[in-house]
Amino acid sequence: MVVAGGSVLDVAAGSGRHARYLARQGYRVTTVDVDVSRLADLEDHDGIEIVEADLENAPWPFSGCRFDGIVVVNYLHRPLLSRLVDSVAQDGILIYDTFAEGNERYGRPTNPAFLLRKGELLEAFSRGMDVVAYEHGFHETPRPSVRQRICAKKSSS
Repeated sequence: MVVAGGSVLDVAAGSGRHARYLARQGYRVTTVDVDVSRLADLEDHDGIEIVEADLENAPWPFSGCRFDGIVVVNYLHRPLLSRLVDSVAQDGILIYDTFAEGNERYGRPTNPAFLLRKGELLEAFSRGMDVVAYEHGFHETPRPSVRQRICAKKSSS
């Protein structure tokens, strides 16, 4: 559980679905995306900061920052995985959920560059973090897909 009122980073925030939910729960949320146009209605929201940044072709915009929680859904850029670990505060939580190999049978994405290999999130986040939950497999809803999900806590030792 992310500490009450803590800071949460929503990576590749899209329309802000997760940011909106987290802000309603009392978290201070920072969103980041290459295109923040779908977040325009959140510009004046007290609990949400919007950062426009190209996570794939520019430097990591949060160097030196630590977040109590980080959420990544439906996005994969492998070079960021170690940056995410570095950006989680001690005792902080990382939640990552995206498509995995096998998803090409059900629709987009189909490019292997955007599909996790079996156990890839475990490998990426088991060093320096304690895995709380992990799953890899077929999911019927919200649409048929193959996904990989992890929840990990930054080790305090």
